[in-house]
Amino acid sequence: MARVLFSTFGSFGDLHPYLAIGAELQKLGHRAVIATSAGYRKKIEAEGLGFAPIRPDVSLDDTETIQYFFDRRRGTERVIKAMLSVLRETYEDTLQAAKDAHCIVTHPLSFAAVIAAQKRKLPWVSSVLAPGSFLSAYEPPVPAPMPWLVKFRALGPAAMRAAWGMVTPMIRSWCKPVFELRRDLGLDPGGNPLFEGGNSPDLVLALFSHVFAQAQPDWPRQTLTTGFPFHDHPGVGLPRELVSFLDAGPPPAVFTLGSSAVAAAGDFYSISVRAIQRAGARALFLTGSQPQGLPSKLPENVLIWPYAPHEQLFCRASAIVHQGGIGTTAQALRSGRPMLVIPFAHDQYDNAARVQRIGAGISIPRNRYAEARGADALAHLLSDRSYTAAAAEAGRAIRAEHGAQTAAQAIERYVSQ
Repeated sequence: MARVLFSTFGSFGDLHPYLAIGAELQKLGHRAVIATSAGYRKKIEAEGLGFAPIRPDVSLDDTETIQYFFDRRRGTERVIKAMLSVLRETYEDTLQAAKDAHCIVTHPLSFAAVIAAQKRKLPWVSSVLAPGSFLSAYEPPVPAPMPWLVKFRALGPAAMRAAWGMVTPMIRSWCKPVFELRRDLGLDPGGNPLFEGGNSPDLVLALFSHVFAQAQPDWPRQTLTTGFPFHDHPGVGLPRELVSFLDAGPPPAVFTLGSSAVAAAGDFYSISVRAIQRAGARALFLTGSQPQGLPSKLPENVLIWPYAPHEQLFCRASAIVHQGGIGTTAQALRSGRPMLVIPFAHDQYDNAARVQRIGAGISIPRNRYAEARGADALAHLLSDRSYTAAAAEAGRAIRAEHGAQTAAQAIERYVSQ
């Protein structure tokens, strides 16, 4: 039996894939431990997995901080700098969590776990949740602060590499605390912690579907694309009132902002109510615990609900309107329903572009989302059958994959070697 330590930080989209892989590893006879913020302890232990608290203690209830992190231009920089401001504390916690580990699996923000694995000479597997983590010149990701940058791709990979070469030195400068800690521990400086320095030399797990992104010539050669690892809720049905609404008429459009962007919604939901009325469709709004500025009395064709398991709900939607987080995008793709993606920040711009590329949806940037434009996009999405057909095809392919099992088996093979 191997003890595998997963290090991750962020929203449910950053946690659920590792819960799914950890559960599959335990089916294979190993022990999976999730090292992350203390607020996730109850959720992780309820799944029968081990838990290790690692600073910082990120909380999805801290709406002010989440709003700060969801700035389109500087949000990613703010997240990275916040993580690195406590790098040494995170490193100390990770060393303690990894004292009897046989392998460490890292998330793109697990800077300290990479250092701990290298310092202790532990087997190390890195993972990425979204293809935007690979700074490819052949299929370049769309960066939220500078979406126009990908226009260089029209000039070929060499021009795109040059464009990335203008950006990466700035990103590397954010990571000064990593290089200082590595120096103090007697390690070589290593590569850029967000790119080549964060990739294991032995195994990189790309935890998404081939449907969503095809491997490119400049991805790490040791990359294995596994398919999306889905963490589901077997035995937990939809609430009766919600089922009654779904059964009472045509499938509604489902609006959701995932587990983090929902705290930075602004006027998203109020715009959406007006847009759905204008489009003449039914709608279900998943609003989290926030009131979101919605009136207490809504039209009969609209229902507000805090949360429902996406794997059970999305398949009953006519369309899914969401922020483009990788977890929500994966569930929406699996459902086979067309999407309207409203990216706020981070990887969401690239995820939205990929949804459009495979023909499964339409994207409107958050700062351009308005009543008329949203209504027109929804009407087009629901009337043009090409979106429905492309989404259904993507859903069939993704449902045939077994991302969590593939990832767990790859980790098992690596540890055994």
